[in-house]
Amino acid sequence: MSNASQPTEFVRVLARADVLALAFGAMIGWGWIVLTGGAILDGGSLGAIIAFIIGGIAVLLVGLTYAELAAAMPQVGGEHVYSYRALGHFASFVCTWSIVLGYVSVASFEAVALPTVVQHLFPGYAVGDLWTVAGWEVKASWVAVGVVGSLVMMVINYLGISTAALLQKVVTGLILIAGVMFVTGSLFSGDTGNMQPLFASGEHGAFGGIVAVLVLVPFLFVGFDVIPQAAEEIDLPFRDIGKVLVLSVLMAVAWYTLIVLGTSLMLDNDALGGSTLSVPDAMQAVFDGAWAGNLMVLAGIAGIITSWNAFYIGGSRAIYALAHSGMLPAFLGKLHPRYKTPTNAIILIGVLSTLAPFFGRPALVWLVDAGGLGIVIAYLFVSLSFLILRRREPEMARPYRVKAGGLVGVLAVLLSLGMVFLYLPGSPSALVPVEWVVFGGWMIAGLLLYLWARQRYGREVGDRLIRASYTKS
Repeated sequence: MSNASQPTEFVRVLARADVLALAFGAMIGWGWIVLTGGAILDGGSLGAIIAFIIGGIAVLLVGLTYAELAAAMPQVGGEHVYSYRALGHFASFVCTWSIVLGYVSVASFEAVALPTVVQHLFPGYAVGDLWTVAGWEVKASWVAVGVVGSLVMMVINYLGISTAALLQKVVTGLILIAGVMFVTGSLFSGDTGNMQPLFASGEHGAFGGIVAVLVLVPFLFVGFDVIPQAAEEIDLPFRDIGKVLVLSVLMAVAWYTLIVLGTSLMLDNDALGGSTLSVPDAMQAVFDGAWAGNLMVLAGIAGIITSWNAFYIGGSRAIYALAHSGMLPAFLGKLHPRYKTPTNAIILIGVLSTLAPFFGRPALVWLVDAGGLGIVIAYLFVSLSFLILRRREPEMARPYRVKAGGLVGVLAVLLSLGMVFLYLPGSPSALVPVEWVVFGGWMIAGLLLYLWARQRYGREVGDRLIRASYTKS
């Protein structure tokens, strides 16, 4: 018998500050430390800023559809419930399994990012040759740091949402302090001459440069959707869930834009080209001291923790929702009797992210791109669900109702579709073969599990889940 037949027992403990820290901390992560310099080089300083603004607008429009749906159907699994109600059983699986790839890719990315940043603080700590991946030598001590970090985050999330939420609030606060210091300092001491060139001048020109940066946006901004995943653990009026979600997206857009601006003011192209971690180097230039650069590296580590933590929460709840509705094996839908966490789903994410460091630093790029495609596919499904439910169920109770919903929904669909095309062959930023292997392997594995579960449990448990959503809307 499937665990899907059991009632959920999540505990509503997340207050407003917890939810905001969860989503914002998820979105800022570590990517702003390691990818900002490359974004400026690829798109030019102004081109990178424009790309983040365009991408931010696209994500905000998608976020608005999430906000309305999350307030209307505050159930664990988020997009899983919305897409099931609007598009049906299989479409819901594709949508949710795609976003799980995004969550797992971020969790795995952080397991590779952690030893990378530790190497910046302690040069030469990586010892013990293991093997070479894509020309990069994988070291035993380097792998060990990533593995230990992954296991620690798994244990924290295993022990309950309250522990994870407290960690999230404290660490997000530390990141904000370092970020405010950096941005204000760069605005006073930066040089606009360092921002040249404003746009990329490569083979594809300014447009190609902006597109190259745009492809990073889904990966960097994923995280606001963690709020709907944990909807049954949020202790807020349903309308406020939508408000906090939108606020978190606006904060992330401002964060990335200001970080790019501050870095480009402090470092010229030559300095960016020679930097492995551009934002800490820019912070060092602001305050003319190595301590400042190390402080920013510590903020980056804090970002790793917030992002890692949030995607353990979001990914495990999405996996739980799939299992709870009979789309994955039932053991993944088990809740711990004491901690009220989906422990087996958390362990699955822990195992997958623990494997990532064994592939070395090249895995950073593979995970960003393959996971990004999964994320935008899910965004497309949610945007379509928003439009369909607006038309099919206009009487649905919507505590947070988006103004000009039809226009917002159409724009969200078109922009999500546009982001999908960024990853396809023919685009300047198309996935490379190894990234298609990651994406394709994930989707095939999920399809096999889905077919097994569908035969084992049928559709009854999933239909019961949707009936429950009607009682809450």
